[in-house]
Amino acid sequence: MKKGLIFVTALCILFGLYPGAISAGGYPEKGGTLPPVILPVPENHAHKAYLSLSGGKTFVFKDIKAKVLMVEIFSMYCPHCQVEAPAVNRLYQKIEADPHLKQNIRLIGIGVGNSAFEVNTFRKKYAIPFPLFPDPDFKIYSALGKVRTPFFIGIKSENKGMERIFLVHLGGFGSVDEFLQRIAQESGLDESMKNGEN
Repeated sequence: MKKGLIFVTALCILFGLYPGAISAGGYPEKGGTLPPVILPVPENHAHKAYLSLSGGKTFVFKDIKAKVLMVEIFSMYCPHCQVEAPAVNRLYQKIEADPHLKQNIRLIGIGVGNSAFEVNTFRKKYAIPFPLFPDPDFKIYSALGKVRTPFFIGIKSENKGMERIFLVHLGGFGSVDEFLQRIAQESGLDESMKNGEN
């Protein structure tokens, strides 16, 4: 049992899944854009509706009908991701409790190196209410610069869809209220709220 745990830990360190590990690639940068990320359309009807996806088997971020998308990069084997899970759930709940934010922000998670089974195990254990997607072959992880986990990327909708990065954050975000305020400010949603825009 101990040998197995040591092996999994070694793999996580090797692939940069712990905040103490060295990242092999450049991180996404604020003001930049993300490479195309193709994800499977959720089988869960509530998650499909949450992302406003109509048909097809796959989708990209710009298909999500929202002004802001928050992406959490996590791993079920990352102890920091496990600790942060309740805070991320509270973030989702606070967004859903605010009519303006609920209409404009979506939250998803991508489990790097995790199979669908592992992602579902993480979802069930921590009662994750928002859509999670597996990245078993590390393709998305590599495309996103091999970021350490947990890692949060805020993307805002522009003329061509969900492309521009307005926020990047490595590790736990501390206060849920302060992080949510940061999302609203840096995405420009706070200005639209002041102006009474949808």
